[in-house]
Amino acid sequence: MFQQMFAEMNEMLSDIARQLPEAQGVKRHELLGKYRMLRKLSDEALDEWLAFAEALSLFRQKMELTEEPEPGTPLSGEASGVEMENFARGQGYYKLLMFPNCIEQFSAVISHYPDNLAARLYLAMSHLHQGEVLAARVHLEHMLPLVKSRKLKAHLYNAVGCIAASGRRFDEAKELFGLALKYDPALPEPDANLEVCRRGSGELQFGSQLVSLL
Repeated sequence: MFQQMFAEMNEMLSDIARQLPEAQGVKRHELLGKYRMLRKLSDEALDEWLAFAEALSLFRQKMELTEEPEPGTPLSGEASGVEMENFARGQGYYKLLMFPNCIEQFSAVISHYPDNLAARLYLAMSHLHQGEVLAARVHLEHMLPLVKSRKLKAHLYNAVGCIAASGRRFDEAKELFGLALKYDPALPEPDANLEVCRRGSGELQFGSQLVSLL
């Protein structure tokens, strides 16, 4: 239910972002009205969600319950209830496109679990959304030696290559895109990004794999 709602909100926001730069008069007023509606929905959803999260926390404390992560939960091992709540809050903020808040929550998680890949990936993507490419690169590079999947490693090298290329460090970017192809020769994005490096212009492709993991 929530995934569908946020998917529709994200789609509407993308549509507004695509049309607003060229919109004028009545059309611009209409698009800004839609934006304000989305912002209001976001604020209301966040308030309700945080209130429920607080109620859950109080319930756990009152009943003296301990958090036991289910199989496949991103925080495994002896994660405390606090870190579990930080992770859940961070996911909520990410879905609401509130990336500074997301960064705050997941930074708290990795301060206790520095090798947690899911938290690192959320942090990297949040920094990218904020335009903080160097901070994003730190987290992506931290993940590289920990990742066992060759396909995911290829996506990470491609993402780091995009960051290098965005700073016009094309020689470095070419090496990173080459490593991406080494780990997954069938991955299309590094080839396209190598062409961008050769031309010195064009749109870099981070790929959908990283986003789909969130």
